[in-house]
Amino acid sequence: MTNGKRQNKLLVYSGAAAIAAVAFNVAIFFINAHRRRKERKELPGSNVRVNLSAKEINALADEIIAESKKIHDLVASVPPEKVTYANAILPLAELEAKQFPLIQSCIFPKMISISDDVRGASVEAEKKIDSHFLMCRKREDVYRVVKAFVDKGEWLNLETKCFIECLIRDFQRNGVFLNLSQKKTLENLKSQIDSQSLQYIKNLNEDCTFLLFNESELSGMPLEFIKSLEKTEKGKLKVSLRSNHVSPILEYCKVGDTRKLVSLKHGQRCGNDNLLILENLVQLRHQYAQLLGYASYADYAIEPRMAKSSAKVLEFLDELSHNLIDLAKGEFEILKALKQKEEGDSPFGIEDTLYYMKRAEEQYLDADFDVINQMFPVNLVVNGIFRTLQDLFGLKFDEIDDVEVWHDSVRIFSVSDFSCNELLGYFYFDMFPREGKYTHTCVLALQNGCSFSNAIRQVPIALLLSQLPKQIHDNSGLLKFSEVVSLFHEFGHVIHQLCNRVSFSRLSGLRIESDFFEIPGLMLENWCYESSSLRLLSGFNQENAKPITSEMCRVLKKRRDSFSGLKLKQEIFLSVIDQMIHSSENVDIVDLVKHLHPKVMLGIPILEGTNPASCYPRLAVGHEASCYAYLWSEVFSADIFSSKFQGDLMNQYAGLQFRNKVFAPGGGKDPLEILTEYLGREPSIHAYIKMKTTNSLGYNQSLLK
Repeated sequence: MTNGKRQNKLLVYSGAAAIAAVAFNVAIFFINAHRRRKERKELPGSNVRVNLSAKEINALADEIIAESKKIHDLVASVPPEKVTYANAILPLAELEAKQFPLIQSCIFPKMISISDDVRGASVEAEKKIDSHFLMCRKREDVYRVVKAFVDKGEWLNLETKCFIECLIRDFQRNGVFLNLSQKKTLENLKSQIDSQSLQYIKNLNEDCTFLLFNESELSGMPLEFIKSLEKTEKGKLKVSLRSNHVSPILEYCKVGDTRKLVSLKHGQRCGNDNLLILENLVQLRHQYAQLLGYASYADYAIEPRMAKSSAKVLEFLDELSHNLIDLAKGEFEILKALKQKEEGDSPFGIEDTLYYMKRAEEQYLDADFDVINQMFPVNLVVNGIFRTLQDLFGLKFDEIDDVEVWHDSVRIFSVSDFSCNELLGYFYFDMFPREGKYTHTCVLALQNGCSFSNAIRQVPIALLLSQLPKQIHDNSGLLKFSEVVSLFHEFGHVIHQLCNRVSFSRLSGLRIESDFFEIPGLMLENWCYESSSLRLLSGFNQENAKPITSEMCRVLKKRRDSFSGLKLKQEIFLSVIDQMIHSSENVDIVDLVKHLHPKVMLGIPILEGTNPASCYPRLAVGHEASCYAYLWSEVFSADIFSSKFQGDLMNQYAGLQFRNKVFAPGGGKDPLEILTEYLGREPSIHAYIKMKTTNSLGYNQSLLK
């Protein structure tokens, strides 16, 4: 069929007719959704489907793909001279808004279902859906229509402009403007990158190297650890090079030679094999980025993020590293003094850092963490978090009963504006561990908040997955303090998802830049280290209630920030390596590591023969050119807390401003502009440096006496 005939077969909407057609489709969509809710007792306002069978997941995935293809074909049929917002942009925006909760309905069962068949169907559906939408982002015919609308230069509000920029960027980052030969090259490069990345991880996963030690060579290790080790026929103890063995040894083993050998062999894992793979990956990524018009892969990776460019990231890391020098030097002197006292004049090596950090904490942090970890009953912690978020951000949490869930232990809450009772959204709270469930704490967006052309607003819905301990008889399950911090952090993502007020699903809630994504959660962690707020989360599990004390909070804060100068220097070292190898076409990784390690780490040389490039997955897979992102978020979250809340934790004015200026815009505004507007200036690293310096053990030079 010729293109002209094909266009005659398709209805080309324009102007008011297009808006009416889209509005009609949306109305039918909501009528059908209402009918489904009536049958299934679904959550009011929700288009998320729960308890789908494997067959239903497969069928829904096919429906999603068919509807998506139909709308993309419709947009592609619009002649360039007739392109309007209503026929080029609106159909894609509303398709995404309607389909996102349906897509998530296919995908999230892999993380929560007790059925192997359902989880398997969910995994397969995700692959099928991802493949389809990748194809959509490569459609030249759709891109030409969207680009034709952009070229008309019509006035657009900020959110609409941002949405269209995202559309264009997705097409261009997938090489839609390339010729056929270049596209084939791009596909080949992508295939090689994927294959090499998998091989890097496979090599690490299949590495079964182990070391043999006498019990005396493991002096200082807890008895439980020794008992857990496999013994050879000659009575030797087998120590693997996996983190569950390596980390305890580097923290507790008194024998310096053992620590050094374990650290050496751990840093040599997959040696030349993975080093060659990473070198090849760097070359392939650089070619991939250049083909798309970027100077380097780092610039390609960082362009859609808050930092915008590799140069900005390197500037940030350099400034942070420079400001940490004095703190790190003070910490290093304490560690060297402790080693001299215990081992004499043997030189201090990188393998000694964790052991002597642990010794310093034991010696100078006077706290019984076993007692502290008895202070956080699950129900009390959850209610305390609700109370804090209510008071801080003007929110109201109400539990909803008699709505369909996938397990009896799952709870559903509505979140409303406390002042006017306006519904902001819902979240599912899947609290407890069970067979087949995802084993980590995380938050998923199930439905994005957005507005349709018929003025109907779709409320956002989140899912919080956790592994909280269950209550046994009359004893409430108890959380470790670290679990309290993690849960509070994740609630930051929940309310970020629910408090957005954007018009487009693409820009909603958690669909934001990765180096901005963690800022709200990291900021909220600070409430776990202040006595006035932590008292809401703590209390003994016995009859005689005993809240946490200010002294305990001081020690918890010291523990969080102890030796942070040296720890951050190590993180900066790896982040700089990551940026530099992905910023240039020809970098000798071995020489770079040897040169950079002593420069960043206060003269401490890297262990001869080791290289993080061979055994540090974040450099190779998943975080390439973005290892800096979490540190970036941590620094700017500290600036917000220090500027707006320190000394006035329940400052509701600042909290409401945060809700309206940071949560509400979602991805509809540049994140640097968001933070600058909220702070009244550009964000800075200085509050973070001050916080780490004040609380670190290395700040107290009297410890050297």
